[in-house]
Amino acid sequence: MSAREPAARAPSLSAAAPGAEGQPGRDAPGVRPVGHAAAAGDGSARAVELRGRGFEPRLRPAIAWLGLLGLLVLWQTASATGILSDFTLPSPARIGRALAELASSGELWGHLRASAGRIAAGFALGFFTGVAAGLAIGIFSLWRSLGLPVVSALFPIPKIALLPLFILWFGIGEWSKIATLAFGVFFPTVVATYGAVDGVPRTLVRMGQSFGLGPGAITARILLPGALPGILSGARIASSIALILVVAAEMIGAERGIGALILTSGHLMQTDRLLAGVVVLSVAGLLLAWGLGALERRLLRWR
Repeated sequence: MSAREPAARAPSLSAAAPGAEGQPGRDAPGVRPVGHAAAAGDGSARAVELRGRGFEPRLRPAIAWLGLLGLLVLWQTASATGILSDFTLPSPARIGRALAELASSGELWGHLRASAGRIAAGFALGFFTGVAAGLAIGIFSLWRSLGLPVVSALFPIPKIALLPLFILWFGIGEWSKIATLAFGVFFPTVVATYGAVDGVPRTLVRMGQSFGLGPGAITARILLPGALPGILSGARIASSIALILVVAAEMIGAERGIGALILTSGHLMQTDRLLAGVVVLSVAGLLLAWGLGALERRLLRWR
């Protein structure tokens, strides 16, 4: 018997496993017989179909835009036919006109500047202090023992409930609103940061130590880059919280801001202006998510 003869007699990858005597076996998982050559069992090479597909949802922009457009058309049609009251739920066309009037008069831009300034100041203060505290909790045993119970105790508190206290401390002006935003951003950032630091493989840290890297170099070159994806994910959550808190804070004590616009419009029963402010908040949230996504792609190019 030649050395090649066993190889010639070996079953192909997709051949059926033998079953009971005289009965064909079942196909192996992930393999489908292709063509008559498989049935003949002549051992010829055949294509193997990949069955490991599915459960991979993808965003299809065309379908997303068509779905949104269809929803707006249904809404407008229901308003035009009287199914929906134009007073309690204005039509998209009426909301668009109110938004255009706010923009042309300049009132919208004044509210936007006020809210954007508060979000920028509160988010920056809360995020950077949260990252610093999260790194300390994730690296040092002393800070973990001291800080983790405090974070766990204060994190579940609704931050808007502390606004009256901040007003008592900082006054009715801007600092009470900025403090509310910073406080709300701080805690999710701390949790995301120390959780991301814990997720960095300690084998990388030991490897850096074996090459003579000090604590500062290990933090800057290993821990911080390794934790950056988790930190940026926490920033996405914190930005949404900041947007919610700025509206709530402006509703309590502010003359300018999107929250003040929505509250005033509600008091005056101007539902078109109210929903125009809601549309502005939705667009602001989308822009924040897009900006953080672009920053994430830029900072995480090494992945």
